[in-house]
Amino acid sequence: MSKITEYFKETKTELKHVIWPNRRQTIYYTLAVVVLSFIVAYLLGIFDFMFLQGLQKLISF
Repeated sequence: MSKITEYFKETKTELKHVIWPNRRQTIYYTLAVVVLSFIVAYLLGIFDFMFLQGLQKLISF
């Protein structure tokens, strides 16, 4: 039980050293992740469609 208590004390101490982003940075980073996720999803969708079309043409030969 003392190891668990020690772990939490050390974790609390380490969290005091963390430089947390402010509200504006958090919103900016969140928007960047969302936009990049949509871009990647869109590109993967395009490539998936192209590969599907290519496979269908290859199989129908």
